[in-house]
Amino acid sequence: MSYYVMIAGGVFSWVSKTQRTVALSSTEAEYMALSDCSCQCIWICSILLELGYNFGPIQICANNQGSIFMANNPITEFQNKHIDVRYHAIHDFVTQEKVSLCYIESSENLADMFTKNLGWPKFAKFREQLGLIFW
Repeated sequence: MSYYVMIAGGVFSWVSKTQRTVALSSTEAEYMALSDCSCQCIWICSILLELGYNFGPIQICANNQGSIFMANNPITEFQNKHIDVRYHAIHDFVTQEKVSLCYIESSENLADMFTKNLGWPKFAKFREQLGLIFW
């Protein structure tokens, strides 16, 4: 599982770690990662709100359409009762319009930089998009 948070065009926070629980499918694994990411984003926004910066809905991009569908539709919770309750926080954040979800192609997912071996062209492209500069 990996994700990053960008503010003002620069990476502000990032995570790359193994998941805490076993997922039965890649969709469930992405759903759990979305939930963890949304909790982190809500926490960061609450700190920035105390400092006087107010953000609208936080846009979170994911490369799994099934996980986006699960987060947007409460009907799917019936089929996914085995997923720990804490991971359904993403659904609440979407319902409360604190978070909006969008799809990003897997080939354009910058978070892959934290978990996958990438070829030099893709690595250099992602590094530049993340705002990382090496001298």
